[in-house]
Amino acid sequence: MMLSAEQLLEMWLKQREIQHQSAHTLHAYARDVGDFLHFCQQKNMPLADVETADLREFLAYKVEAQQLSSSSLQRMLSSIRQFMKWAEQGGYLAFNPADDFQLKRQPRPLPGMVDIETVQQILDQPEPESERQKQLWVRDKAILELLYSSGLRLAEVQGLRIKDLDFNRQLLRITGKGNKTRVVPFGSKAKDSVMRWLQIYPLWQGDFVPDAQLFITEKGQPLGARQIENRVKLQAQRAGVNVDLHPHLLRHCFASHMLSNSRDLRAVQEMLGHSNLTTTQIYTHVDFDHLAQVYDQAHPRAQRKEQG
Repeated sequence: MMLSAEQLLEMWLKQREIQHQSAHTLHAYARDVGDFLHFCQQKNMPLADVETADLREFLAYKVEAQQLSSSSLQRMLSSIRQFMKWAEQGGYLAFNPADDFQLKRQPRPLPGMVDIETVQQILDQPEPESERQKQLWVRDKAILELLYSSGLRLAEVQGLRIKDLDFNRQLLRITGKGNKTRVVPFGSKAKDSVMRWLQIYPLWQGDFVPDAQLFITEKGQPLGARQIENRVKLQAQRAGVNVDLHPHLLRHCFASHMLSNSRDLRAVQEMLGHSNLTTTQIYTHVDFDHLAQVYDQAHPRAQRKEQG
């Protein structure tokens, strides 16, 4: 029995789900590959007849219609490529037209940076006057401190539950991409801020149980990702700094400041939850003096002769 392209997509997604892909990633796969299959359907083109030129036409159409960025395009191509590879390996396709198809890669930009003084200015700004704004600031400060203290992703800080914090050892249990968990330390400033926030928590109808979300709205509802983004931006404006602050920028700051002070790429990789060291290396701003110093100290044939 010939399976339709839609049935194949359903089978592939089911297999990905079994491999513990996150709901967010599965949704992106379904959307990207689903869009491509819809495009093929409109052209009355069976999946087995797709050629590289059709893929190019589809991506050009997406760029035109949706003004896609290069990274969105790469993600879309990656989804289609993985689906087609799976279909080819399963014998549903004779060959994979996406195999050799390459987009011109844009060089990965270095994340924008904010210096330590600016971050301190945001975190140590005076409290607002009114009681309501003061309570909102206490919650927002706890969010900001954790983002900077432990380099969390937006979805990770949003997903934190009360039981994920170990105050005695100052450790956080994080559920990151692909439902992978990692344990990271958090600093004493972050600990103080979260402790203070938890005193307000019950006043906002927060149900103080281990499984409850750590960050909630004034009505006791879990705080959404967009709300967190808006609050982070607002608190940077309130501090009077000329920075378009977003959660990921604080993650960049955490990585960069940690690396420049510790030089321990492997430890920072672990804390950021990067499966690949190459990703972490984006944050290393090469310090050539330090590089020369390390080389002189470490390489057997680099020791400079003492001046006699």
